[in-house]
This record gives sequence, C-alpha cells and structure tokens, in this order.
Amino acid sequence: MLADGPAVSVTDPRYTRAPTRAPRAACAERAYIRSSDSKRARHMWDAIWINANLATMAGAQPYGAVRDGAIATGAGRIRYVGPMSALRADARGVARTVHDLKGAWVTPGLVDSHTHVIYGGDSRRDFEMRLRGATRAEIYGGGGGVPGIVRRTREASDDALFQSAARRILEMQSHGVTTLESKSGFGLDLETELRQMRLSRELGRALPVTVVSTFLGAHGLAPEYGARPDDYIGFLVDTVLPAAFAEGIVDAVDGFCDNVGFTHAQISRLFERARAMGLPVRLHADQYSDFSAGRLAAEHGALVADHLEFASEATVEAMAKAGTVAGLLPGANYTLRETRTPPVELFRRHGVRMAVSTNSNPSSSPTNAPPMVMNLACTLFRITPEEALAGFTIDGARALGMAQDRGSLEVGKRADLAVWDIEDPADLSYLIAANRCIAVVKDGVVVHEAPRSAPVARRPADSGARAR
Repeated sequence: MLADGPAVSVTDPRYTRAPTRAPRAACAERAYIRSSDSKRARHMWDAIWINANLATMAGAQPYGAVRDGAIATGAGRIRYVGPMSALRADARGVARTVHDLKGAWVTPGLVDSHTHVIYGGDSRRDFEMRLRGATRAEIYGGGGGVPGIVRRTREASDDALFQSAARRILEMQSHGVTTLESKSGFGLDLETELRQMRLSRELGRALPVTVVSTFLGAHGLAPEYGARPDDYIGFLVDTVLPAAFAEGIVDAVDGFCDNVGFTHAQISRLFERARAMGLPVRLHADQYSDFSAGRLAAEHGALVADHLEFASEATVEAMAKAGTVAGLLPGANYTLRETRTPPVELFRRHGVRMAVSTNSNPSSSPTNAPPMVMNLACTLFRITPEEALAGFTIDGARALGMAQDRGSLEVGKRADLAVWDIEDPADLSYLIAANRCIAVVKDGVVVHEAPRSAPVARRPADSGARAR
C-alpha cells in the first residue's frame, strides 16, 4: 500500500525497556510508485501522495475538501497541498517516493487533546458496580474511582506504566492519532506526579507521536490531606509544580473545578502560579453542576475548558470572549450514562470552538478510538460529522495551543497525515466502531500501515449447494 518501513518500536538508547511494537500488516498489494533513481543532487520533495481525496479542514467548503488531490512533503513539513492538476509536470522525478493512494481520503493527523493514558491497573470493578446501579459515592467508598486509580498508579513500576501507556498510544495511532495530550493526576503526591510527567516525556521521545505533558495534580484531594484542600493546593503550588517546571517535564497545567472538586479560589491560586511560569492552563469544568468553572477558565485565559455539561450562557459568552475552546468528552457521558449534555447550540451561537477527545482513562472513558468517540459526539451531543472531525483536528490543535503547526493540511504545517479507506469524511463519524485508517504519517514518515479492503472473489453459482 505504502512504502515499506520498519515496525514502530521503543528503541531510544536512553531506555532499557523491552520494545513495544506497533501492529503492522503484510500488504497484499503495493499501490505505491517509487521514482526512478534520480541523478539530481537535490530533491524538491521527499514524498508525494497522489490520487487522494483531501479533507484539509481549511477553507470555506465542507471539510476543506479537495478531490483528486495531492500532498507533497519535505523536511517533515507540507510543501504542497491541492489539486493533482496543479502539480509540476516533473514532480515525480524530483521526489524520492510517490505514494498512489487510489482515491483514499487523507485528513490531518488526529489530535487527541484530552487523555489520561498513564495509569496503573484498571477500573473493571467500577464498571461492574456501575452496571449494578452503584452511585459515584458508593464506587469511591468501595475503593474505586480516582482514589483507586491513584493507589494502583502509585504501586506500579515505571516500566509497567510505560508499557501499558505505550500500548494505548499505539492503539490511538492505529486510529489516526499523531498528537495527544497526557495528564498526570493519578499520583497526587510529589513522587508519582513527577513520574507520570517524566513518562509522558519518555513516550513522546520513544514513539512516533507528539505527547503534550499536562500537570493535573489538582485532579482530586490526596488521601494524605484529608479535609485540608487548601493545604493540598499549597503543596501543589509550592512544591510539585516548581519541581516539574525545573525538570522541564510540564507543558500545561490543569485542574478540576466543580461542586465536588476544587473551589474557584483554590484553582485561581494554582493557575496564577502556572501563568507566572509562562505555562498555559486548562480546566475540567462544570461537569456535575453549574459552578461557573468554565467562566473561571476564561478569566485565566485557559486554552480549553472540558466537559461543560452544566455550563450556562454567561459561561459560554465568557469563553467566547477569551477564545477558550470547549472540550467535548462524550466517552464519559456514554460510560456514566449521563443525560445532561454540553450546550452545543450555545457554543455555535457564540462562536466557541469545540474540541472532541477520547478522554482515555480507566474509569469513565476506557477507549483509545477517536472514530468511535466521533460517533458518540454526533449521536449523544448532536454535533455534525464535520464538527466532530474538526474537533479531532484543527480545534483539537487549538485546545493544545498548537493550531499554527498542525490540525489542518496547509503548506508549512507538520506533515502529520491520516489515510482512510472511506468514501466520504462523514464515514469517520457515521460508522460505529469501525477503524478504516490504513496509514499514518508523522513528520512526513509512514509510521503505521494497515490492510486496505479488497474485492472478494465470487464463487460460481451452484444451484444444488445448500447453505452450510
């Protein structure tokens, strides 16, 4: 299908971990063309993808679509994107590799802007208790929920955390992801919070994916602090965040602000310290009540406020004014069977961009499959398939403060691409639990391949044969 390359593995010499290999298919048909050995000393482009349909996610037309298009890449960047007819006549002769996509669709590499991929153990028991009707309080009281994940994460070795997270990330990659955010927040102590952020850095170096490291120490109250949340926030502000910053392992700061989370004053204290360090902020906001947490996020210039099921119009107006993205996390609504949904019509009316994310975590959203989450976002939240894809591309990039560099197919942006065996971009949301991703390109390099559907030979009719 595409040019051959080595299987993805954890091979960074700084680590001694066992290799984690990406799934790789033996392609029955190679539909790529290698250019003849050129005598030119220089190549105009490293590679060209031809005979493609492009969902650029830029421009006025739906999906920014370009049919019968092509993309050229060089030095890890997009050098040309547009109609095949506009390519130079000698383009194949000046590119090292030409990939014939035979009508497949190409989107920007997906951006998963809200994940908790590093954790120990699982929350299978929480799932079973929830099915039997247990409440959130009962699950927490039984040793589950976030406290249970915290305990298991503290107990897990670095290698166990690394390998399990790498497996999740490679599964995301197989669904088209090239950039993702990875939160701490399952340690709630100095040692484990720093371990999680260090592992986020390691995973980004070891795997062909960009990993943004977010400090979420204010995910919940550490058990050691009992009923002293102000003291705990002080510990995060004065000890954990400065240590992470000094070590260079934090890119952004997050928190949980709700009637069952931290207060405005507590989150403001954390955010003020983060902003003083030059770190962007984001917030879990208004998931369980109208707590005006999204408005607080906007007041602090947050990149994104996530959840927002109970956000008021005043909150949405504040977010619009600040340019704060709304982060939609339908996996949690689905798993928790929440009937309250984010105010999508208000977001549209006030021009608030909507990111969509897997929220990959063991308790409320155990999925690493963006297309499935796109389907949930459309079905549960009534957004359009185009909005869902934008949420995992250009608006997901906005939620990470990275839209200038990725999230759309435009000249100068990173050559992060996802190739899909689909007939229309809406299929990414329409099909339930399907994975039609046949290739992923990171910085111009093919890092994942999967089989493309092929015609099945029909057997001659046999009037005497019975169904078996």
